[in-house]
Amino acid sequence: MNNQILLAFLSYFSILLVIGIIAHKKQKSAADFIMGNRSLNFWLTALSAHASDMSSWLFMAFPGAVFGLGLPKAWIAIGLILGMYANWQFIAQRLRLATEKYNSYTLPTFFENRFDDKSGVLRVLTASIAIFFLASYLSAGLTSMGILFESVFGINYYFGLSVATFVVVLYTFVGGFLTVAWTDLVQAIFLLFVIIIVPIIAFNSLPQGLETIQQAAITQNISLQLWDTFNLKTFLEIAFLAAWGLGYFGQPHIVTKFMGIKNPSEIHKSKYLGMLWLVLALGGAVLVGVVGIGYFPESLDNRESVFITMVSTLFTPYVAGFILCGILAANMSTMDSQILVCASVISEDFYKPLFRPQASSNELLKVSRFGVICTALFSLMMAFNRSATVLEAVRYAWSGLGCSFGPLVVLSLYSKKVNKYGAIAGIVTGGVFSGGWQFLGGVSVYDIVIPAEIPGFFGGLAMIYAVSYLTDKKKATVCNF
Repeated sequence: MNNQILLAFLSYFSILLVIGIIAHKKQKSAADFIMGNRSLNFWLTALSAHASDMSSWLFMAFPGAVFGLGLPKAWIAIGLILGMYANWQFIAQRLRLATEKYNSYTLPTFFENRFDDKSGVLRVLTASIAIFFLASYLSAGLTSMGILFESVFGINYYFGLSVATFVVVLYTFVGGFLTVAWTDLVQAIFLLFVIIIVPIIAFNSLPQGLETIQQAAITQNISLQLWDTFNLKTFLEIAFLAAWGLGYFGQPHIVTKFMGIKNPSEIHKSKYLGMLWLVLALGGAVLVGVVGIGYFPESLDNRESVFITMVSTLFTPYVAGFILCGILAANMSTMDSQILVCASVISEDFYKPLFRPQASSNELLKVSRFGVICTALFSLMMAFNRSATVLEAVRYAWSGLGCSFGPLVVLSLYSKKVNKYGAIAGIVTGGVFSGGWQFLGGVSVYDIVIPAEIPGFFGGLAMIYAVSYLTDKKKATVCNF
C-alpha cells in the first residue's frame, strides 16, 4: 500500500522538477531569478498569487477547525476573501507600477527607495523581520508535510521533513521565479480539483446525506450555522475571525506576484480569475470540514487530519496518493514562493548593500541560490520542534507579516505625508504587537481573545501617521503612481 502511494508522490515530484529544468534555461540574471524580469501574463499571475497564499492550511488546519468547531469558523474564509479582493483592488496595480518606478524587486528595497532612506535602517529592519516571519511560516508548512508523511506512510517525521525540503529547494534553486510561478499554476489547478471533488464523493457515500451530518453535529454539539444568535458577542466573534483578511496587504510571497506581471493594465483580469479560484478553494475546504462531521461521527484524535483520513478511506492507495499530493501542492506552492522571497532579500537587501554594492548580476544570482539553501535549512531546524499546531504556527507568521508590512504597503501607495521615520516606527510597532501579542496571555473582550491582526495592523497605521506628523513633515515624499 505504501509503495503505491509513494509511487504517486514520486510521479508528482517528477512533474515539478521537469518544470524547473525548463524554466532554468531562461535564467540569465538575478532579475530573472528574483522576478522573472516582470514577464508573467495575467492568468499566470492570478493563479500563482493564490497558490502562494494557500498552504497545507487549506487542507488541514482550516477544514479541521470547521470539522471540530462548526460552521462559524467559515468566517475565516469570508474574511480572507474580502481581504484578498481588497489586495487586488487597491494594492496590486499601484504596487506593480511603484516598484518598477523605483527599480525594486523586494519590499525592503521598495520601502528604502520610496522613502529615500540613505541610512539603510529601513531596508535592513524590513528584511530582518521578513526573514524571521517567513521562516516561521515555512516551518509550519514543513510541519504539516512531516505529519502527512508520518500519518500516510508511517515514515519518520524528521525524515519526511528532510525529503520534502529537498524537493522544494531543488526546483526553486534550479528555476527561480519563473519555475515557482509555473509550478504554482500547475499546483493551483490540481489542488482546486482535489479540494472540491473529495468532499463531494464523501458526501455521496453518506447513508442519509445531509441528515447524517445534522445528526452527528447534534450529537457532538457542533453548530452548522454561521451564527446561532446575533448579538454583540457574536459580532465580535465574526469580526475577530474575519480579521485574518487584514494580513493580506503585507504578505511578501503574495504581493511579489503582483510585481511580476508584464502588463499592469491586465491586473483586473487577474483579480477576477484569482478571486473565482479563491472562493471555490475555500468553499471546498469548508465542505471538507462539514462533510467530515457526518463522515466521522465519532470524531478524530487529530481533527487536522480530517482530509487525509477521508481520502485514505475513500480511494485506492495509488489514487489516494495522487489526491494527497493536493496537500503537497498547497504546501509547496507556498513554500517555494516564501523561500524565493527570503533568498531575494538575502541577496538584494543584505549582501548587495552591506557587502558588495558593485556586485554583478551573475554574482547576485549565485547569492540568491545560496540563500535558497540557507533559508530552507533554517526553516527545517525550526520545524523539528513541533510544539504548535499548524493553525497556530500559520496564524503567528501570517499576522507578523501582515502587521509589520501591511500598513506601510497601503500608506506608501496612497499617502503623501508618510516619511521614513514613520515607516520605521510603523514596522516596529506592527512587528512587536503581532510577534508579542500571544505572550500577553490572550487579551479578550466578552471572553473572546482579540487576534493580533487588529492591534498590530491598526497600531502600525496609527504609529506611521503619528511619527510622520511629529517629525519634519517637509521631508515626506509624494506618492504619485
